[in-house]
Amino acid sequence: MQCTQQLRCPQMQMHRRPASGAIRYGRLSCSPVAPCRRPLVKAPSSKPNPASGTDLPTSYIVEPISFGEDSVLECPEIRTKLTPRPSPFVVHNNFGGGFVSDNDRVALNSMRFASPESAGASRAYFEPRVNGGAGAGGNSGAGGVSVLEASMDQLNMTLPPWAMRAGARKEIFFDPTQVTAAIVTCGGLCPGLNDVVQGLVNKLTDYGVPEGKILGIKYGFRGFYDPAVKPVVLTKRTVDGIQLQGGTILGTSRGGANIREIVKRIDMWGIDMLFVVGGNGGNAGANAINAMCRQHDVPCTVVGVPKSIDNDILLIDKCFGFDTAVEESQRALMAAKVEASSARRGIGLVKLMGRQSGFIAMQASMASGVVDACLIPEVSFKLDGEVGLLRYLEGVIKAKGHCVVCVAEGAGQDLLEDGGQLGTDASGNPILKDIGAFLKEKCKAYFKDADIKYIDPSYMIRSVSTTTNDRIYCKILAHNAVHAAFAGFTGITVGLVNTHYVYLPIPVIIQAPRKVDPRGKAWNRLRAAIGQPSFQ
Repeated sequence: MQCTQQLRCPQMQMHRRPASGAIRYGRLSCSPVAPCRRPLVKAPSSKPNPASGTDLPTSYIVEPISFGEDSVLECPEIRTKLTPRPSPFVVHNNFGGGFVSDNDRVALNSMRFASPESAGASRAYFEPRVNGGAGAGGNSGAGGVSVLEASMDQLNMTLPPWAMRAGARKEIFFDPTQVTAAIVTCGGLCPGLNDVVQGLVNKLTDYGVPEGKILGIKYGFRGFYDPAVKPVVLTKRTVDGIQLQGGTILGTSRGGANIREIVKRIDMWGIDMLFVVGGNGGNAGANAINAMCRQHDVPCTVVGVPKSIDNDILLIDKCFGFDTAVEESQRALMAAKVEASSARRGIGLVKLMGRQSGFIAMQASMASGVVDACLIPEVSFKLDGEVGLLRYLEGVIKAKGHCVVCVAEGAGQDLLEDGGQLGTDASGNPILKDIGAFLKEKCKAYFKDADIKYIDPSYMIRSVSTTTNDRIYCKILAHNAVHAAFAGFTGITVGLVNTHYVYLPIPVIIQAPRKVDPRGKAWNRLRAAIGQPSFQ
């Protein structure tokens, strides 16, 4: 996004509260503020996104950079415009746990493969330009990042071997008593949204942000400028107990990211910290907001908390709410097992979420232990013929009298008329045809005397409250997001990488959806566990 003119809004200057103490900021100079010392990403395309009708960037081009063995994936910050001061947690040494240093590192490489033939290795790690891939480290390509399972035409990311560790810093760059913070939830629902909102509010309050200075933006990015929707004040009292319910108390929506209007409101309302809880679209919006804030010298740090029910965020070990969704998905699979096993020649067919990534279907199938065939978007399959799905299911039914099939919603779209897709939604996600109903009809035609039960839990798996592990995970992500904002970082997101919490520049994680690696260990484990052939 290129800045073509300065923001000219009298209200922005009239309503912006005066800075107290030392002079902290220059206003609306349209000059970049403290860019990343070694930028990995070029400026995004400035043309509008046709899918969402917004001015979100449509793509980012990653620089082909060679990195040394000690290189770090550095995060942008605006510290040069702020005044450093001791953290309020210094008095008790952060509750006795100490502080994280900017020099603490987390390895991006989870494993170094000896060759492309090693189990779990992907050719893309060794020949990234073959079909899109990524490598990390000075000897890029010789070692793979097992959690970075990107699949996108012309995507070739070479990353340094280290990421910056997340956590509380001994030195902060905002006076907590002068901070105004805002929280917005974007995109589809996901278990744990309320947990994250509660964690953000509680940690901001712990830092000393005054009551009345934490705003909740209603119904996604539109809540910044929709005259019918006003921000709400969030306090420890108002968020008490919200973790026990599903959904988000702030509401959510897709699209609606008018970046210029959002940045105007950020400046008018004196927001110093913006926390965006969203998926690829939400993080792309956060990145665009941060870019315009930097271009116009609006002194707001923008920090993302990655959310995806499909678990498809690059580099992140797993997204919050994913474990809960898998747990809930098993209920549908168990029901299908009961129905199928109770009927003569019974077939239980379950469709689960997963537009472009089949993590939910794969993990739920593995955990349940009742699935005979799992179909995901990343792995094509044939229906007919000697090696097709239908012939295989016929053999399973002959052997044990019934079968259970789990299919991700994005699987088999190539088998449907016109490729399956019906365009995109407001977030740019593909709208798919119903592979579940398609398979049901195919099974009816093939198995004349079969008893077929089709179960589609759909949104039920994402509207529940979180499991214990997800609840803890959400709190830690939220706390680390607040630590990042007070440390002066901006345009970053927080996530778990190789079991450690790190800060990552947002452009790196929105290059493409993370996908199941058909050659990876997770998919191989499932196939080995249930004896599933390739259907090719």
